[in-house]
Amino acid sequence: MNLRRWLSPGIGIKRWLLVVFAGLLLLALAVAHALRQVTRDLEPGGPLGSLIDTLTLQFLPYPLRGLIVGGIGLAIFVVGSVQVIRAFMDPFRNADADTPPLVELIYQKRFLARGPRIVAIGGGTGLSTLLRGLKEHTSNLTAIVTVADDGGSSGVLRESLGIPPVGDIRNCIAALADAEPLMNDVLQYRFPGAEGDAPADPSADPTGLAGHPVGNLLIAAMTAIEGGDFEEGVRQVNRVLAVRGQVVPASGTPLTLHAEMTDGSTIHGQSLIMRTSGISRVWLTPADVQASEDALTAIAEADLIVLGPGSLYTSLLPSLLIPGIRDALLASHAPRVFACNVATQDGETAGYDLAAHVEALVAHTDPGIVDMVLANNRFEAKVPEVWHAEPVRLRWPAAVTPLPRLVLDDVVDPANAHHHDPERLALAILSIVERETGARRKSVARTA
Repeated sequence: MNLRRWLSPGIGIKRWLLVVFAGLLLLALAVAHALRQVTRDLEPGGPLGSLIDTLTLQFLPYPLRGLIVGGIGLAIFVVGSVQVIRAFMDPFRNADADTPPLVELIYQKRFLARGPRIVAIGGGTGLSTLLRGLKEHTSNLTAIVTVADDGGSSGVLRESLGIPPVGDIRNCIAALADAEPLMNDVLQYRFPGAEGDAPADPSADPTGLAGHPVGNLLIAAMTAIEGGDFEEGVRQVNRVLAVRGQVVPASGTPLTLHAEMTDGSTIHGQSLIMRTSGISRVWLTPADVQASEDALTAIAEADLIVLGPGSLYTSLLPSLLIPGIRDALLASHAPRVFACNVATQDGETAGYDLAAHVEALVAHTDPGIVDMVLANNRFEAKVPEVWHAEPVRLRWPAAVTPLPRLVLDDVVDPANAHHHDPERLALAILSIVERETGARRKSVARTA
């Protein structure tokens, strides 16, 4: 039963038990008052008067009477409270030992609902990692995800159904789902029969499912159910999968990313750009695309906005290049933090140091787009055997005006120098929230 957990601070049970107790106490006083009025008119020594004297323990000393009646009342109150809690819990009992007790779920949700309102913008593995860490501290999360991907299963669905790419949205939904890691396994499951990320040749795959993750098909199906409204389809997937917070597309329109190289040539499509070094600038078509209303609302209400981590040119900038999102960021009063990658990427950011990342970000958006830069300052993490990258060197200051404040912290995964550690990154972000907004971080007890 774990009654102590039910009575722990912040869960919202004790206050109502006290209200019930106060009501019962007043009711008892009313009964005592009525009993006193009745006994005044009874004949002394009569049968009814003797019975009432016996029931009210008049034959015992006054202090002892109060002690006995109070003890009995307290015992009845405790037993009744326990049985009420048991009656509520019995329908939710589950033989699965991995399922947290109902009290733990209530305890977590109460605290998570009081967490800061954080908006994270980006895509790919970096954004999913950030969300996986932050969801243990707040449920007021909004992930604004890029819709410029054109490769793999997302590219095929985009081409055949005319919907924005769903791969990065799927990854973020899996990261925020309450049932992770089981839900992650389901959403990320790819039907066999394809090489790598792309679906198989249709002639060799009569079902048309090979290479498609279940999550991609789920989002595409929900979009069709909602009459082709992609934003509403994603909104409903959030609801069905009980996501902590919300995942929203940067736009309901598929975007195409273009890049101009330092040699003057141009490349079209995110899947090609991400494998190419020597990028000079990137841009989107259509240029006047409308931003998602959910994204704009979340930015306006945020306590903190995090840009990244993730691929600079192919995950972060495609969202920031949407005019509505860029303008909403500049109008927001919330602190804006750029979470720089811990390592360069083979291709688009090969050879970039910290200052180069910030300079590229500002050059494509606005000098005031970011207030702080969060960077890793630990370089002892284990380097993967196959690793075509290097840690992001801490060259600072960047050649931008105004110069953002630099925040250094240990945010790298000790087992993989190429990735952030979800918990360390989340704690670094929450420390910034505390300093900048005065919000007190709520620690949530985890269920073993």
